[in-house]
Amino acid sequence: MELGLASKGDFPLTAQSFERSATWLVSDAKTINIMELSFLLNTLAFVLVGVCYASFAEWSLHRFVMHKPLSFFQYPYKAHHCVHHRLFKADHSYHLEGRDNIAYLIPMAWWNGPVLIVVASSPWLLASWLTGFWPMVIGAAIAIGLYYATYEYLHWCMHLPKERRVEKAGIFYRLNGHHLLHHRYMHRNFNVVFPLADFLLGTLMLRSKVKFAQATGPQVPDVQPMVKKVALSAS
Repeated sequence: MELGLASKGDFPLTAQSFERSATWLVSDAKTINIMELSFLLNTLAFVLVGVCYASFAEWSLHRFVMHKPLSFFQYPYKAHHCVHHRLFKADHSYHLEGRDNIAYLIPMAWWNGPVLIVVASSPWLLASWLTGFWPMVIGAAIAIGLYYATYEYLHWCMHLPKERRVEKAGIFYRLNGHHLLHHRYMHRNFNVVFPLADFLLGTLMLRSKVKFAQATGPQVPDVQPMVKKVALSAS
């Protein structure tokens, strides 16, 4: 069998073939860019959906697990309802104030975060696996992780104020009052980060129904009952 150099006719590399190849490459690049953009936008969309979902997950966990003893798993109830709420009430004890020896009781245990993120992300993982639509679980997992981190940080700042930058924000001021009321009324205001679930599920409380000795501070709003001014007409 003779091996020789290929002739010109074997490789018709004309200007037209180069143009077609370039067109294919540009078309493929555009397709890839569109797919990447679509993946990114879908992921961001499910980040937003995941934040709303996390509000309901937080609400459910807080109400049915952290404030109600489960027969088969009482650790969250004992750690939160029995210990945290006993030491941090809605009065002056809402703030740590020199009790540095119990500061470790403000956040959850270190392993709670990974477990909660995995458990809360599981339905999204199953849905993505069944549909093959992976931006769903990626976006939701990002939202759940950020939501948990925000929960822990805000909760820490609420009970241990130090005039941090975040504490000067108006949203923190309102959320702090929201959480303070929860320490007075444990069946209300279960959300710490995003009170969407409290609003939609009927557990939102904006002010106390009765006067009480509440915690005070520059970042703590007055949550006492609204005083009704009655105008007395001159007789």
